[in-house]
Amino acid sequence: MAETIDEITVNWKDENDGILKVKEVKKEVLTRGAWTTIMFLIQEWDNKTEDYGPEKIRIQRYQKRSGSYTPRSKFTISNSKQAHQMIDIMTRWMPKES
Repeated sequence: MAETIDEITVNWKDENDGILKVKEVKKEVLTRGAWTTIMFLIQEWDNKTEDYGPEKIRIQRYQKRSGSYTPRSKFTISNSKQAHQMIDIMTRWMPKES
């Protein structure tokens, strides 16, 4: 369990084969506090190709309880098309303030 936001990672290694199945490429903290939201750029290991697949975006929420951050929910944007669709919609819904 992570005790600070900086310690939070989505890197995940399979204990059976020692392969890093989820690799964290980048991390951006969106909100801090008892409920923390972090956006990660990740790659997942593909057993068929024995290499990492395309980059994906994971948005994950954590709750701090008893001094540690616990993952509570996550959403993965699986491809560039989906990411750009979301950007377009958010830009329409939440235009920049002047």
